[in-house]
Amino acid sequence: MSTTQTAPQIKDTAIAGDLYMSFELGDKSWKVTSSDGQRSPSRYNVDAGDTAAVAHCIGKALERCKLEPQVRVHSCYEAGRDGWWLHRWLIEQGVDNIVVDSSSIEVNRHARRAKTDRLDGDKLLAMLLRHHRGERVWSVVHEPTPEDEDARRTHRELARLTTERTAHMNRIGSLLVLHNLRPHIIVGGRDWPAWWARHGAQVPPVLRAEIERESVRLALVKQQVKVLEAERRQELADGKQPLVAQLAQLRAIGPKGAWVLVKELFGWRRFANRRELAGCLGLAPTPYDSGGSQIEQGISRAGNKRARALLVELAWSWLRLQPESALTQWFNRRFAGNGKRMRRVGIVMVAS
Repeated sequence: MSTTQTAPQIKDTAIAGDLYMSFELGDKSWKVTSSDGQRSPSRYNVDAGDTAAVAHCIGKALERCKLEPQVRVHSCYEAGRDGWWLHRWLIEQGVDNIVVDSSSIEVNRHARRAKTDRLDGDKLLAMLLRHHRGERVWSVVHEPTPEDEDARRTHRELARLTTERTAHMNRIGSLLVLHNLRPHIIVGGRDWPAWWARHGAQVPPVLRAEIERESVRLALVKQQVKVLEAERRQELADGKQPLVAQLAQLRAIGPKGAWVLVKELFGWRRFANRRELAGCLGLAPTPYDSGGSQIEQGISRAGNKRARALLVELAWSWLRLQPESALTQWFNRRFAGNGKRMRRVGIVMVAS
């Protein structure tokens, strides 16, 4: 949910007689703040996920503002762990809802500022009114379809399992070093059981039991990784992922990278130009030009961090596997001989 599109600059669309609502979502309770733009805000507390209570709050807010039940209701909430289910439910109820990128919301720059759910709800409501008057106040998150959202689960779970697998392997290796055991084989690999059978007796019994439990967890993670990777290979073999197969034909982009790019970006998003793509990935520049100060602060690092990290990795592969390309030659002329730091700067430009 980190990919964003900038809210367009439009004419004043805040209509007198409409109802505006903001949702401050918490784990246990939600703060619902509403107003028609003329009266002071009214606030309601509901249990998290209680849609019946939310519908009741909308009715109470309409009654308080003396509005007809058929008037337009506008709402917003910050993108977070609740995802898209609330947005889709509100749309089904006829509410004009938007999901806001929380990092794009302006904040008070004082060193100490008051922050409560009530203040945050009031702030969201005020900015929602400004948004409907045509001001550029935040970035609106682009909604994927339920199918596209679900399709992203496979590679994200694989990434988490891969990290977990590495953590288990490093943990076992660290425990063995406590007794000067440094296996030359891969921990958890094919030769690991035989190595452990020969050297496990050198480890005290309590630590040996801990390592064996860690090995069981490692084996489970590795099995789950194999299952997910096999399912993904089968989908590619059956021709169910034509975009992934087409993208993987480029040298320097393999099936794994192509899968992530399609599921996170190109399979469901539409970009009008390269600037929109760079903004979505957080690869857009952030210049600072004020008075006599002109500084380039680097890339924004907003947006989809998974795809951004992958593109930087693919950029290194591009230099290695496409040495005759114009992009590689430009990188070599500009950055290759200027030290490690400049090469890291240049590779981000290649990824862009």
